[in-house]
This record gives sequence, C-alpha cells and structure tokens, in this order.
Amino acid sequence: MAKIGAVLIKETDIQHRVKELGTKISADYQTYQPVMVGILRGAFVFLSDLLRHLTVPVTVDFITIAGYGDETKHSGVVRLLSDLNTSIEARDVIVVEDIVDTGLTLNYLLEILRARKPNSLTVCTLLDKRDQRQVAVPLTYVGFQIPNQFVVGYGLDYRQEHRQLPYIAILEEV
Repeated sequence: MAKIGAVLIKETDIQHRVKELGTKISADYQTYQPVMVGILRGAFVFLSDLLRHLTVPVTVDFITIAGYGDETKHSGVVRLLSDLNTSIEARDVIVVEDIVDTGLTLNYLLEILRARKPNSLTVCTLLDKRDQRQVAVPLTYVGFQIPNQFVVGYGLDYRQEHRQLPYIAILEEV
C-alpha cells in the first residue's frame, strides 16, 4: 500500500515555473506555429497550464505511450497506445512530457516522431530525474530537477490515482 508523503514542489512554485516556461517558449517561437504534442496521460495538466501562458499560436495533439503500467519502476518495455491525429511533417514540434527519468520512453517517442520528418523537435518536461537516466535524451525546457523518488500529483499518478493533487509529492510505500 502507498501513501502520499512530503510535498516536493508546492503549487505556487509549479505555477510560477510553468509561467516562466511559457514565456521562454513564446520568445523562442515568435515566428513559428509549433505543434505541442502532449504525452498522455501524465502531461495533460502541465500542458493545459502551459498553454495558458503561451503568446504564440500553437496547435495541440496527443499521443499515448506506456512504460510503467501500474508499477513505480520502468518496465523496460515501451508501448504506443494511441497515435497523433496531426501530421507533423515539416512542422516545429514541442513534445510536452510530465517527467523524464530513464529516458527510455522519451527516446522511443522521439525516434517515432523523427521518422515523420518534422522541421524541428524539442522537448519540454516539467520534471527531470537525471539520476535514473539510462538513455541520453535532449531536454530543451525543464521545469524542475528532482531527486530519485517516485512522485505523484499535478497529473502524475500511481495506479491512476493522485493526478488531481495541485502539488507534487513523494509517494511513500507502506
């Protein structure tokens, strides 16, 4: 059984950082109309808030991939569960991810997207857990570096629970 532990990142800190990321992306894409690709399900809250801080026109699409299932450790197997509805060929694409840890899931996704010949492909992640990295992946926009702990809240879940928390907390196994 698992329970919510200490708050790692407060709601106010998240909202402040998301606004900063939106400002930076808007400055970088002043003359572009990027496609924001949200990775479901974890990134939907982050992407929703991030969109509200963008001042450039964007289109949004979603892709669903899985590497965890109901566990707290990456399974090592990544599966594409649902694909984009938008063509990204010759488009500027920003992948929006909730957390990057091993890099396996993101690397798999980036390979799929590169094969579709986008003009550019960048990554915006709310959380970066570098201590877990097994595969090097390029991260252009990073909200927070976090320690090697399993976290929930602000869209991140454990067995589909705790996404609704407005902050990010450590999940304690009991």
